[in-house]
Amino acid sequence: MAISKDEQKILAARSAIDALICDGKIFSGMKIGLGTGSTALPAVKRLAERIADGTLSDIKAVVTSFQTDNCCRELGIPVFTLNDSAIGGSLDLSIDGADEIDGENNLIKGGGAALLLEKIVAYNSASYAIVADESKSVATLGTKFPLPVEIIGAARVPVEKALVRLGARCVLREGVRKCGPVITDNGNWILDCLWDSPVDPRKMEEEICRIAGVVENGFFTKLRPTVFIAHSDGSVERR
Repeated sequence: MAISKDEQKILAARSAIDALICDGKIFSGMKIGLGTGSTALPAVKRLAERIADGTLSDIKAVVTSFQTDNCCRELGIPVFTLNDSAIGGSLDLSIDGADEIDGENNLIKGGGAALLLEKIVAYNSASYAIVADESKSVATLGTKFPLPVEIIGAARVPVEKALVRLGARCVLREGVRKCGPVITDNGNWILDCLWDSPVDPRKMEEEICRIAGVVENGFFTKLRPTVFIAHSDGSVERR
């Protein structure tokens, strides 16, 4: 019997945490970055369970959103920032979800508008793990799920024109049950961008960040994460 997408997310998250513990990738005393969203939070909850059962201790978490901060505090996971002396600006491992994953484990992230802190945390981690359901595995990036680009609101028009010159179709992300644009945890706006044809995500990550007024974009290409993908048949692919 096929399992649902929500069940796949939980399966991927729990399997990843347990596998990483067994592999020695997660151990007591670690500094761990924790991501945001519907797949990352089950991983946070599984981490809390393994702390509660005594498998892990002295875990220090750096979170990527208010959502994850609240979850960690409710579960009793100590929360720090990269600036705290206990963290010292670097992490042992980060665990997060993704919106799209290509065959080379390049990512699009930021569907939850947390891409800036997610990238800061990921790019300051020695190791990186991604958990996902099977719908997130794609052949190419940026033609189906929109690439989020976090921008300074005052620069929306020139940034959008620059993105159009790069071949993108842009839409300002509007709030749900809130009038006006989505405001990120950092006080910025989000442009969601799609391309009609596949692009080189590594090149485009660099090109977009050169645009004045862009804070960050959701292409994650500078790390090669270990990816755990749960399938509807109940299996978990690791790549």
